[in-house]
Amino acid sequence: MSDEPKRLGRMMWSDLTVVNADEVATFYETVIGWTRQEFDGDYGMVPPGESEMTTGVCYKRGPNANLPSQWLIYWVVEDLEKSSAECVRLGGKVVTEPYRVMDGVFSVIQDTAGAVCALFQYLPKES
Repeated sequence: MSDEPKRLGRMMWSDLTVVNADEVATFYETVIGWTRQEFDGDYGMVPPGESEMTTGVCYKRGPNANLPSQWLIYWVVEDLEKSSAECVRLGGKVVTEPYRVMDGVFSVIQDTAGAVCALFQYLPKES
C-alpha cells in the first residue's frame, strides 16, 4: 500500500485470507510468478519485475479469523463510517468492525447479493 493519492471509488488493494497462507503463497508464486515478502506475519506478493507489493496472502487469525477464504478487494471511500451506514441502510451488512492498518482504516461489508468487499479510508498522516 504505497503513498498513492487518495483515489476515491477505486480498488487499492486485494488480499486472500486462508489458514495455510504459506502454502497458498507458494501456489501463487509458481502459478503467477509473484515473489513474496513477509509483511506483519503474513505475505505481501510482488509481481514479476516489480518491487512493490500489490496484494496480500494472509493467515486466518486475529482480526482476519472470520473473513471468508476468497479474494477480498479494498475500495477507497472518503468516510468509512458513512459508507458503512449506507451499506446497512440499503440492506447490506457490516461483517467486521473497523480495523486500523498502516495509513488507514477498513472494514469488510457484504452487499445485498451476498458478495463481500472491504471499504478503506485513508487517515491523515500523523506529524
